[in-house]
Amino acid sequence: MTTAAVRASVIVASRHRAAALARCLTGLAQLDHPDFEVIVVADPEGLAVTEGLVVKRVAFDAPNISAARNAGLAQAAAPVVAFIDDDAVPEPTWLCHLTAPFADERVAAAGGFVRGRNGISFQWKASCCDRLGQTHPLTVDETAPSLHASTADRAIRTEGTNCAFRRDAILRIGGFDPSFQFYLDETDLNMRLAVTGCLTAIVPGAQVHHGFAASARRAMDRAPTDLHQIGASMAVFWRKYAPAGTDLKMASTALIARQRDRLLRYMIDGALEPQEVAPILSTLCAGLDEGRARPLADLAPLPPGTAPYLRFPAGPHPRRVIAGRVWQAWRKRRAAARAAARGEVITLLLFGPSIRRHRQWFHPLGYWEQNGGLWGRTEREESLFQRFSFESRLRQERARLAEIRNS
Repeated sequence: MTTAAVRASVIVASRHRAAALARCLTGLAQLDHPDFEVIVVADPEGLAVTEGLVVKRVAFDAPNISAARNAGLAQAAAPVVAFIDDDAVPEPTWLCHLTAPFADERVAAAGGFVRGRNGISFQWKASCCDRLGQTHPLTVDETAPSLHASTADRAIRTEGTNCAFRRDAILRIGGFDPSFQFYLDETDLNMRLAVTGCLTAIVPGAQVHHGFAASARRAMDRAPTDLHQIGASMAVFWRKYAPAGTDLKMASTALIARQRDRLLRYMIDGALEPQEVAPILSTLCAGLDEGRARPLADLAPLPPGTAPYLRFPAGPHPRRVIAGRVWQAWRKRRAAARAAARGEVITLLLFGPSIRRHRQWFHPLGYWEQNGGLWGRTEREESLFQRFSFESRLRQERARLAEIRNS
């Protein structure tokens, strides 16, 4: 890596997802960045996962992501704090890319790109948010970092699963607002940072893979099971930021319609039964009512933490690609797991005689695996049939991964 290594505190908040947290920490241990600490804010089961690891542990078992992140922030000793969700895994180059823009003193926030469940397509790239909480695409250079100024009416967004902030800047504005127990917590922070005149960096090379693990609000297939907190957070957001004279009844009706359409799409795909749609939608309406009455927090500046810096033992690791045919999978996976246990960053590529589309994931044993048809497409926009030999396919996939994994 040639990007600057700015010292950072990485905060992971986790609740009732110990297995996902363990996988996330395995990924953090493979980061290139030579100078960062890890702060885990978790319930007892999650903290048990950290035994034997050089991390700061913060006991927290309440359903409030903002308060959990503030608890982690209180332990942060580095000038930059980065956040990643427990159901996400970073690319090895993630933190080096994400922290590099903070060498510019004008930058107070940075956000990267997020890949989805198939490990290839993007969930999020770049966007901004208006005062009604509506997200709008933001056109950026997808090959290099770029700096952007927010306004009081439109803030550059950073996704909570892949973002970083200058610690002193967010301490001055009171950290995360615990009125946002879940959803829009980081967007609220973006809105409050917007009026300070700072810049936000969008960093395409800072990439994480976000799996959307099951929770009290969604199933394993991402189908919503409870929309209460989305409704409550949106109502709080409108109370804080909606322009004077906004018809919030109309805004609520539009939100309900959007969420109903979302539920119907899951129903059509078979992830929800028809009789489940109305009860789930009723949780959104209940959340809107609760959010309209929820007490708003008084956000005073937060004091800097006094805990000493605790460097996480990571840094550059040897890189290697292991490749083979799908019928060699058992032997290749065993070799990949052994190499990962030795501290190598391993990418396992398995190709089969088909046009099956490729997918990629991070195995809990610590290696990256991509598999699919030898003639199948990797990117969504590619044609269904790709003309490759084994060797030419291997060269293409290695070249595609080189920039984010240095493999």
